[in-house]
Amino acid sequence: MPCLPDDATGLRSGTLSSGFITLLVISAASPLSVVAGGFPIGMMLGNGAGTPALVVLALLLLLMFAAGYTAMGTCVTSAGGFYAMISRGVGGAAGGAAAFIAILGSLALQFGLYGLLGEVVSESLRTQLDLSVPWWLVAVAAIASVAYFGFHQIDFSAKILACFVVAEYAFVLLLDVLILHRGGAHGIEFSSFQPAALSAGNPSIGILFCFAAFIGFEATTIYSEEAKDPKRSIPIATYSALILVGCFYSFSLWCLVIGTGADRVQETITGLSDPTNFLYLLSDTYAGQPLTLLLRGMFIVSIYAGLIAFHNSTARYFYSMGRERLLPRRLGCTHPQYKSPHVASLLQTLLCLAVVLLFAVFKADPVLHLFSWLSNIATVCLLLLMMATAVAVIVFFRRDAHAYSRFRIFWMPLAALLGLSFVFALAVPNFQVLTGASQALSWALLALLPLAGLAGWGAALRLKSMDPVAYATLGHDRK
Repeated sequence: MPCLPDDATGLRSGTLSSGFITLLVISAASPLSVVAGGFPIGMMLGNGAGTPALVVLALLLLLMFAAGYTAMGTCVTSAGGFYAMISRGVGGAAGGAAAFIAILGSLALQFGLYGLLGEVVSESLRTQLDLSVPWWLVAVAAIASVAYFGFHQIDFSAKILACFVVAEYAFVLLLDVLILHRGGAHGIEFSSFQPAALSAGNPSIGILFCFAAFIGFEATTIYSEEAKDPKRSIPIATYSALILVGCFYSFSLWCLVIGTGADRVQETITGLSDPTNFLYLLSDTYAGQPLTLLLRGMFIVSIYAGLIAFHNSTARYFYSMGRERLLPRRLGCTHPQYKSPHVASLLQTLLCLAVVLLFAVFKADPVLHLFSWLSNIATVCLLLLMMATAVAVIVFFRRDAHAYSRFRIFWMPLAALLGLSFVFALAVPNFQVLTGASQALSWALLALLPLAGLAGWGAALRLKSMDPVAYATLGHDRK
């Protein structure tokens, strides 16, 4: 039974400022977990000391994409995000395919993060308190608490996230300052930003890790229906999130390179039993164990904050798809009191629980399998969606420029499309290296993308045959 009356299907409009949306987005990026967990592996497999410069290149590419993305975001006010834009620009069938790929990517990342969180907390309890708690039990407890936040009002979650994010940045920047204050291993130098550093090692792998580090920035448009002033809030939140996160990554990685010495970064990380201990090694050297313990704690908090943010954004994808009947209409209901997409929130909670328990039953490694495999699926999904969205922006504004300059709505999206296509072309053949999976399994994981796309395409065509009016309004404004 669909929820009735119609006012029970609306999100709480006019409740989120650009600052709150920015907090949600940079929390989804989980900056500390990326600096401590993702980038050391990327530096080891990629081009080492040149990674800070690659981050800048990735940031510039994403800013080019954001030019057209935010312009269209002011014209398409929908919780559907990418799929709403693709529907409006390219057509409902393509939008349906994009919706299912977006759901695949969002869920895959959540599944992987629960595995990472479970393992990190389990290891910390074992080493610090001599308690043996299985990773999956930690993950289940996290799923339950995140589900509570998702069911209740979003601004409560945003306030929690604000505390997490400020602490994350403060502790890492404190370490950065201490490294610079002591002059690092060989003094302060800028070799990381020289052309030779960019081409050293394997920059193809390095740029993929840099790009993956920005996952979550695109979620700004998902909150457009709840924004106080979407035409102003969404562009501000998008650019703010990109610039804050990008500058933080590049500066912090540069400081870590200085702390180790540009000529010894890859050697140092490779010599560690766990590459994610790289940040803690430098913290012990330049700050001492008290800060290291705080960073370890904040690493856990960072992953958890990211899970809250991704839960919120994924629930809005499910909600929008249910409201527009690509999925069962019940998903398009909102809570009568909290105005949260509570049915969609419950669905993804059950999916996360099922996947975590499935991996636990088969005794799969929560990091090497659950996190590594699925987080990289999410990266490829995002690349594909951004490429399709860049096309949608160009097509959408060909009909009506809405007073935007041709540079913003054509040349910038076109440049972004070419750059994203290049990164995508690197991701597919290197997917086995990224995941550590066998070649057969790597191709099986990649096959999930076309399968999701075909399922979404079919759902859209089914809707077209059943209700042409509903199909024609896919992705249309709800504000």
